[in-house]
Amino acid sequence: MTPLDTVLAYYKAWTSHDFDLAMTYIGDDITCHAPAGPIVGAEAFRAFMEPFSQILRSSELHAAFGDETTALLMYGTSTHPVADAPGAELHTVHDGKISTLRIIFDRLPFEQARG
Repeated sequence: MTPLDTVLAYYKAWTSHDFDLAMTYIGDDITCHAPAGPIVGAEAFRAFMEPFSQILRSSELHAAFGDETTALLMYGTSTHPVADAPGAELHTVHDGKISTLRIIFDRLPFEQARG
């Protein structure tokens, strides 16, 4: 599998609400750079990302690109609290596992929905 294949399989798994399958594509020592700060390790990543996958209503992939070590996705999501929540992810893949993820999304609509 290419890095893009790995990342697309991960995306398909979490957007289909199968987070156990999604985690099979995540390296044990993943570092996720998120708007709230760095998240290190697979369990911390799961604690961050799985709750989002549970509130997901739908997702639409807008673009996907990859090379020998990285893959970039841009997508739109609809969640229970926020109807339009776009995101982008830059992944680094080593030995078929995502080792680094930089995720970009707007936190403000989610904070407003909680408030």
